[in-house]
Amino acid sequence: MKSIYFHLMPYDGLSEDFASKHRSVWVDVPPDVVDSRRMHTLYNDYLDCLEFADKKGIDGIGVNEHHGNAYGLMASPNMMAAALSRRTYDSALLVMGDSIPLYNPSIRVAEELAMLDVMSGGRLIAGFPVGSSQDTNFAYGIPPATTRERYREGFELIKRAWQADEPFSYNGRYNKLRYVNPLPKPLQQPHPPIWTPGSGSLETFDFAIDHDVPYCFLSYFGSDFARTNMQTFWDRVEASGLDDNPYRAGLVQLVFVADTDAEAERLYERHVQYFFQRCTHIYPGFTEAPGYKSVESLRSVLPGPHAPTVKRLDSFANAKSYTWKDFIETGIVIAGSPDTVREQLEAASKEMRIGNWIQLMHIGDMPKDLAMHNIELYADKVAPGLRHLWSEYEHPWWPKPIDDADRWHPTDSTPEVVA
Repeated sequence: MKSIYFHLMPYDGLSEDFASKHRSVWVDVPPDVVDSRRMHTLYNDYLDCLEFADKKGIDGIGVNEHHGNAYGLMASPNMMAAALSRRTYDSALLVMGDSIPLYNPSIRVAEELAMLDVMSGGRLIAGFPVGSSQDTNFAYGIPPATTRERYREGFELIKRAWQADEPFSYNGRYNKLRYVNPLPKPLQQPHPPIWTPGSGSLETFDFAIDHDVPYCFLSYFGSDFARTNMQTFWDRVEASGLDDNPYRAGLVQLVFVADTDAEAERLYERHVQYFFQRCTHIYPGFTEAPGYKSVESLRSVLPGPHAPTVKRLDSFANAKSYTWKDFIETGIVIAGSPDTVREQLEAASKEMRIGNWIQLMHIGDMPKDLAMHNIELYADKVAPGLRHLWSEYEHPWWPKPIDDADRWHPTDSTPEVVA
């Protein structure tokens, strides 16, 4: 099993009455709610935590892309990954990632990710999301009905550009280039491993299956909510004739470790509450623009005729009132002593065949020292008991760095200046 320390890079100063004073934390959030001086410190604190996860032996460290969003202030994940490529050495670098429809031409993504793969010595995992409707359709103005077509075309162009051994022309609907010749090429050949993240749409399941790449379910609602979605994914994998390698699947999960279960509640509850009461305060009209999802995908999540009314697990409005007990019982949060966390992750991994866990171990307004405490306990007391999971399977979608002898090693020494 692979563990990835994934970061949102949120703002920690949203006021207690933020949800009552502002319509949304995303898209039209007032710029003055975020203090850039504070973000100067936070960006560097967050990079420190990601570097610490590498030093503690976490398998991967991950960054992501959001726009106009006060809980995800990482408009360019490639900038953060570039900083990490110089200060980390062993962990895979998961950039999940560059939302392809936002880049015109998409060759820009191919260039920057190739640079990152070279800079990191071949540690890159390229995660290509379609992009949320908030980011893609509202913040960047991409017409919803064209979003997935732009994605498919950009994906094709990026892969071809990485593998081409000579310049070529590309005449797509959205990308028209006389010369496609990005340099340098990635270190990993034929290209860095590609992962496809999504939020449960059938077309994203099928895209991952058609291209034989892992599907990663991005949700803040945890393992319990994910079960139905992941079963649908595995059903479609089986129907396609592909194998059931658990490394085909990834899942985002909030994970918090303490010495005891009671201590976990004391340390982490207020930061989880901050996240769900303020950071996920999103105007419903921004959630999915008409045309963003196919009719088939929308139909798949609607209740059938005469279905009983139930409280939705994936409702941010409901989660605002959740207690710590609610978060634990619904699986939104896996937290507690090292034994508790290890047992719950192992059970969920086996039940859903999840090989890649994309773990939010920092959330909301959590301070740096507490995030590092969480990383250390997880790395020392949880991860060692989980690495055996799925050891009988190869992971063909994990980076293959160049030999240690050929890699640049970071140093803290100051170069001598020659007059």
